[in-house]
Amino acid sequence: MTRLVEATDRNDWRGGLFAAVALALAGLILSALGFGFVAPDPVLASAGLALALLPLAVRVAGLARPGLSDARLRHLIAGDPVPGLVTDRQGRVLFSNARADALVPATTDGTPRAPAAILPALVQAHFASPHAVVMRLTARAAADGSAREDVTTRDGTLRLTVHRLRLGRYLWRIDSFTAMGSTQRGAESLSLPMLTVNRQGVVLFANDAMRRLLGERPRRLDRLFKGPPAKHGEVASINAAAGPVRARLAEVAGPGERREIYLLPVEEAAAPDGGMLFDCLPVALMRFDAAGVLIAANRAARDLAALPDTAILTRRIADLFDGPGRPMHDWLQDVLHDRRPGAAEVVELHSGEPGQFVHLALRRMAGPLGPEVLAVLQDATALKRMETQYVQSQKMQAIGQLAGGIAHDFNNLLTAISGHCDLLLLRRRPEDADWPDLIQISQNANRAAALVSQLLAFSRKQTMKPERIDLEEALGDLTHLLNRLVGERIDLRLTQDPAVGPLRADRRQLDQVIMNLVVNARDAMPDGGIIRIDTQDVSLTEDCPRGRVTLPAGRYALIRVRDEGIGIPEDRLEKIFEPFYTTKRPGEGTGLGLSTVYGIVKQSAGFVFVDSTPGLGSTFEVWFPVHDLPAAEPVAPVAKPGPQRRKAEGVVLLVEDEAPVRAFASRALRLKGHTVLEAGTAEEALSLLQDPRLQIDIFVTDVVMPGMDGPTWVMQALETRPDVRVVFVSGYSEDCLSNAQGQVPNSIFLPKPFSLSELTNTVQSQLAA
Repeated sequence: MTRLVEATDRNDWRGGLFAAVALALAGLILSALGFGFVAPDPVLASAGLALALLPLAVRVAGLARPGLSDARLRHLIAGDPVPGLVTDRQGRVLFSNARADALVPATTDGTPRAPAAILPALVQAHFASPHAVVMRLTARAAADGSAREDVTTRDGTLRLTVHRLRLGRYLWRIDSFTAMGSTQRGAESLSLPMLTVNRQGVVLFANDAMRRLLGERPRRLDRLFKGPPAKHGEVASINAAAGPVRARLAEVAGPGERREIYLLPVEEAAAPDGGMLFDCLPVALMRFDAAGVLIAANRAARDLAALPDTAILTRRIADLFDGPGRPMHDWLQDVLHDRRPGAAEVVELHSGEPGQFVHLALRRMAGPLGPEVLAVLQDATALKRMETQYVQSQKMQAIGQLAGGIAHDFNNLLTAISGHCDLLLLRRRPEDADWPDLIQISQNANRAAALVSQLLAFSRKQTMKPERIDLEEALGDLTHLLNRLVGERIDLRLTQDPAVGPLRADRRQLDQVIMNLVVNARDAMPDGGIIRIDTQDVSLTEDCPRGRVTLPAGRYALIRVRDEGIGIPEDRLEKIFEPFYTTKRPGEGTGLGLSTVYGIVKQSAGFVFVDSTPGLGSTFEVWFPVHDLPAAEPVAPVAKPGPQRRKAEGVVLLVEDEAPVRAFASRALRLKGHTVLEAGTAEEALSLLQDPRLQIDIFVTDVVMPGMDGPTWVMQALETRPDVRVVFVSGYSEDCLSNAQGQVPNSIFLPKPFSLSELTNTVQSQLAA
C-alpha cells in the first residue's frame, strides 16, 4: 500500500500498478495455502485488485493535473474495502468512506451514527491514547512521506497507515488484522491472567482471566500490584477483587516496546527465617518487606544489633537505625523502586549500645511474599569514632588558629593600654587622686592578658616555659586563690606528701590544671561539700596498664582531686576530656575546662585519669614524672671585651607596625636614656640602615608585619652589621619564631603584652650581654 500511494503521488502509474497487482496475487496465494496469519476470506486479495486500478484511474482522469480533486479522491476511497479517510494536519476529518464511518460506536438510543469530526474520536473506543498515536504518525508522515503503526486492541490489531498528500492533507487507512489478533484470541481462552502494556505502563490489552481476577479492565500496570511493582520472576501481591492474591510474574517481550505479562501460581511461602543456611552465614543480614517490617535476621545480625527473637515481625527499619539525614522508610522505598539501587550509608544502631554504628547496604531482592529489601550490616563503630576524632581535631585546629589570631590582636591592644598606663604612673604619686584609677587599669589589663594566655593554652599554642617546680611549695602558694574560687559552702582540704619529688613543667600551666579541676569539683556540688587535694609519691617498678594507656615504670608525683558531688555516669567518662563536651546546662560551662587540663598534662609528658560513681563523687588523678636532676645554676653573662658603655648610651632601631605600641615603646626607651629610631615596616628599617654612618646597638622588632617579616629583614641587616643585638616581640606565641630565631644570633623573644619595665629591662640586658 505504501508503494502504491507513493507511486500515485508521483504519477508513477506503472510502479503503482505493479505493486498493486503483486499485493493482490500474494494475498490470493497465501489465502489459498491457508496460512494462520492471513484472514480466511480473500480480503487482502480483493483490496489489492481494487487498488490496482487506482493508479490507472488517476492517470486517465488527471493526466494534465498534478493532484486529485476532492471529488475524485472521495470517489476513489469510497471503493476501498477497508476504512479510509482524509484529514488535515490537525487530524480533522475532511471526508471518509462508509467503512470508516462504521467504526463510530453505535448510539444507545438507536439514532443513526454521526461521522467522526476528528480521527482520534473515530478510534478512541478501540485503543488507549488515540490522540497521541494520531499526532505521532502525522508528524512522521510529514517528515518521511508515510508512516505505519500496529496498535493492539481488545479484539485484535489495528494497523494505521498514513500517507502525505498535497495541500497539507493526509490519507489514512485502518486495517483490522484478525490474524494478527490471534494472540489476543488465544489469550482470551487462557486460564492464566495475561495483559499487554507499553513502555509507559499503559495497559493495551487484558484477557478475560485478568479482568475477572481484578474485577475490571486495568488502565495502568501499577494498578495491578499491592505494593511496589514486581519484576520478572518475582512474587507479587495482586490487587484482586476478592482480596490480595500472591502470583509470580512472567514477562515476555512483545512487538515494538510492548510487554506481555502473565500471572503464574506460586508454591507455598517458605519459612520467614530463610532456613539454616541463612541463619549460619557469618555476614550480618536482615530482610525487610515493602512496608519496612523486619521479617528475618540471621544470628550474626541479631548479635550485632542485640536483637531478641521477639523483634522479628515487630520491629521496623526506622526502629533499628537512625536515618542518614532522612527517614529510613524513604530510603527503603527508593531501593524498592530502583531509585537508589546500590545505596550504602553509615548509620547509628538504635537497638544496640549507645554510640554503635554500622555500615548498612540495602539491596532489592525477590522474596517468597513479594519484593523485599536485603540489608547487609558491618560494624563501623571504630571507623565512626576515628572519623569523629578527625573531625574534632580539625575543629580544634581551626579554633587554635582563631585563638592565635585573637591573641595577637588582643596582645597588641593590651600592650598599648598597659604601656601608656605605666607611662602615666611614672608621673604620679600614690597620694594623687587618680593613682587608684591608674592601678585599676593596670590590674585589669593584666587580667585580660591572663585570659588571652588561657585561650592559647586551650589551643595548645601557649609557649611552654618548663622549670623545676617544688609541688609542695606550688600548691601552698595556690591555696589562697583556690579558697576564693570554691566559695564559703565548700571546704577545701589539702594533704601533701613531703616525699613528693620535683616536677618539670610550666608553672602557670600547672596552676591552671589545678584550678580547672577544683572548679569542676565545685560545680559538681551545688549544695556544698568537701574537696580534697592530695599529693603522693609513687614509684612503679614495671609498666602499669591503666585504661587504654600504659604508665611506664618510674617515679611519679601524683595529684589527686576528689569531690563528693553528683558523679559522672559510666557512659560519659570517655567523653569528658573532649572539647566542648559538658553535662552542665547552657550558659554554665563551655566544655573547655577538662580539655585544657588534658592538653596541658599531655604537653608536660603526664597522664590524667578519672574515676567516678554517680551519687558518690569523682576523683581525678594527674601523674607527672618526677624530675630528679638538680636545679640548673644561672649562668652569669660574660662581658665582651671592648670599650665600656653606659646603659643609657644604646641606639635602638624600633620596628613595629602598630602605631600605639610603637609610640609607647619609643617613649619608654627614651625615658631610660636610649636613642630610638622608629620604622613602621621592615622595608623602612632596611632603608635607614643603608646609611653606613648610622651606628645601631640593638634591633627591637615585631615578628609578624605586613610585607617582610621580622626575622627576614633582621637576617639581611646582620649581613652588614653582625654585632647588633636583637629583641623579637610578638603577640603570637614563641613557636611562630622558633625556627627562624635559631638562625639569628644574639636574639631573644619578648612576648606581648609587656610592661614598661619588662621592655626596658630586656633591652638593657641585651646591651649589657
